[in-house]
Amino acid sequence: MNAPGISVLILTKNEQLDLPGALESVTWSDDVHVFDSESTDATVDIARSAGAKVHSRRFDDYATHRNAALATKFKYPWLFILDADERPTPELSAEMQRVVAEAPANTAGFRLRRRDFLFGTWLKHAQISPYYIRLVRVGHAKYTRAINEVLEVDGPVAELLHPLDHFPFSKGLAHWVAKHNTYSTMEAELIVRQEGLQNPSLRAALSGSDFHTRRLHQKALFYRLPARPLIKWFYMMFLRGAVLDGAAGVTYATLQAFYEYLIVLKTRELSRGGV
Repeated sequence: MNAPGISVLILTKNEQLDLPGALESVTWSDDVHVFDSESTDATVDIARSAGAKVHSRRFDDYATHRNAALATKFKYPWLFILDADERPTPELSAEMQRVVAEAPANTAGFRLRRRDFLFGTWLKHAQISPYYIRLVRVGHAKYTRAINEVLEVDGPVAELLHPLDHFPFSKGLAHWVAKHNTYSTMEAELIVRQEGLQNPSLRAALSGSDFHTRRLHQKALFYRLPARPLIKWFYMMFLRGAVLDGAAGVTYATLQAFYEYLIVLKTRELSRGGV
């Protein structure tokens, strides 16, 4: 049965491993769009075989690319944004179909909780930022920030009760490390170019009314701290409680600290003008 009023957008780049599962999880929509970044594997063939509408664009940066995807012509007024390694639970799928039929006219989006998994374990405590806006009214959302992009919504945002499951290690640890090696380079370049928030507020970081505003100020303040990798590891392990997630939580906290250390080293390197 098709969901009334919801289109689906999946962004891809060589996602032949994860895409079939993502497409299977949204068969309740008859308007599924795969926005591809010139994949060289079977991604496009898989998408077309499943009946999805395929669009192709050369990737430049995350915000620009995702905004181009949002400009796609969709069949329905509501859009569910999905990555290939994510799966809406059946409960979330049913909830989304219900809320779009009941949403007030001024509601522009819905925020949900994403559950990240490693070694088959939900990183309940280790995951730092579990809340994301993924269901939006078409024409009322845009992305900012070239890396670790933020989705800004023009209008009130409501909450969804059921989770979206995310499997960031589905392609293995080596793939995760390679991806975050690229991310760390882009983060360092943003820091050196001073394109992030220049005057962060502790008050906004702690008590801002909007989650993404708080997150933006928190990140800008965090980048000014010495020994960031160690602080991040300690925070994740003992304040967030990653240790309570067992081996998966300890591994994830260590990987995140390593990622932070790469940003620190690459920022120093770029600030010196090279190696």
